[in-house]
Amino acid sequence: MNCEELRDQYELYAIGVAEEPERGEIREHLNRGCEVCMAGMKRARDVTAILGGSATPATPSPKLRRRLLAAVGVEQPGFGWPPFLALALALALSLFAVVYFYGREHDTNKEVARLSNQLRDQSIGLTRMNEAFAILNGADTTVSSFGGGPKGKVFTSRSQGVLLIASNLPQAPAGKAYEMWVIPKGGKPVPAGMFQSEANGTAMHIQRGPVDANADLVAVTLEDQAGAPQPTSQPLFATSVRGLLP
Repeated sequence: MNCEELRDQYELYAIGVAEEPERGEIREHLNRGCEVCMAGMKRARDVTAILGGSATPATPSPKLRRRLLAAVGVEQPGFGWPPFLALALALALSLFAVVYFYGREHDTNKEVARLSNQLRDQSIGLTRMNEAFAILNGADTTVSSFGGGPKGKVFTSRSQGVLLIASNLPQAPAGKAYEMWVIPKGGKPVPAGMFQSEANGTAMHIQRGPVDANADLVAVTLEDQAGAPQPTSQPLFATSVRGLLP
């Protein structure tokens, strides 16, 4: 077990009621000098010391006294509730509260982390949509189409960048990705970013920034996932920045 899996067991270990295999795992971590578990156990011992010192002996009801003593086999009719057992019961209840609320806090932290990740993903998605709209709404944007397998449109804005929207595009094999190229007339292809298609065959790729005034074509090839400085395979499709190629 790792330290994250053991963190809820430190208080129980500190008062000697942790069960196996957690008890043995914590002992093994401590024996090898695990800094995380050592710090966790220090906090746990501090907590139990505070609770033990502040616990007020209480007299439980006769019914609870009989059930508890019967469970541990020390029922003694006619005798009062031993003070040390009353203290132990108060301590156990206090520790239960600590462990319960600590677990709730831990769950809350996990939920906050999950929502933060979700918000971050939504923020990234919103940023991409804003970038796409900037190209779609550009005063200098032209639209071209491609088909014959993968199909879709390329929106090219000389001032904003290139937006590719595709469908019927298979997912790339393992270790591969799609690479877009902007090809100047009579010049070498210029890398314009890597992307992957979704499971349903759709893809949206954005390359922000000014586009070369001599740009004539936009093409897509399948390359190694790390990308390539120049195409190493035939284009899956290519389109002019002004219309569908013959």
